[in-house]
Amino acid sequence: MAKGLDELLDEVESKFCRPDPFCLGKVERSGGCSGGGGILSNDWNRAEAKENLRSTETFKKEDDLDSLINEIFEEPNFNKKPFKLKSKSSGNTSVRASIQDLGKSCSPVYLGGSTVPCGVGTTTSQSSFSLNRACDHLRCISCDFWVVSYNDYMWDKSCDYLFFRNNMPEFHKLKIKLVKKKGTRAYACQCSWRTIEELTDLQTDHQLRWICGKH
Repeated sequence: MAKGLDELLDEVESKFCRPDPFCLGKVERSGGCSGGGGILSNDWNRAEAKENLRSTETFKKEDDLDSLINEIFEEPNFNKKPFKLKSKSSGNTSVRASIQDLGKSCSPVYLGGSTVPCGVGTTTSQSSFSLNRACDHLRCISCDFWVVSYNDYMWDKSCDYLFFRNNMPEFHKLKIKLVKKKGTRAYACQCSWRTIEELTDLQTDHQLRWICGKH
């Protein structure tokens, strides 16, 4: 690298830094500069040419470095395409149905015996009792307790308010007042209790403060 630079400098010197014969003769004729004046001038021109060439090389390297930095930090222009989820029609019907049912409320709200299936009661199913469902997410807005239910059980006639007040919702405490009876369903919160045998619209029992707590 250094050898090539020296050769380039020699070539520049031979073309642009050659001493003028007229000036050289003038220097030789002058008394104070006999012999060494031309050599000093020639060396100075060579040094100046080298310095100019080095400056040119330095500027070129700096420009190349700036270009490289700009390329590195330049933000790439990507074509952003919207990401789409592939829908699978097969096998997802039941999942979609479950998601749609999430957060639904019964309308109207039904109670029922153990033969009545539990689920979301809707107005579209009132035409046939076999399609109606008893709500199993009941909540009492009076005592703020969830309503419990037990299939094929009925409440003993000796049940009172204090019994449920002290024992809800522990089954091992409530079972002492539960009596086996097929086809019935025993409901209770902390302040109210019912034994239901057949499909019953909750609105017909005005004493109950139960509502559907959403499914």
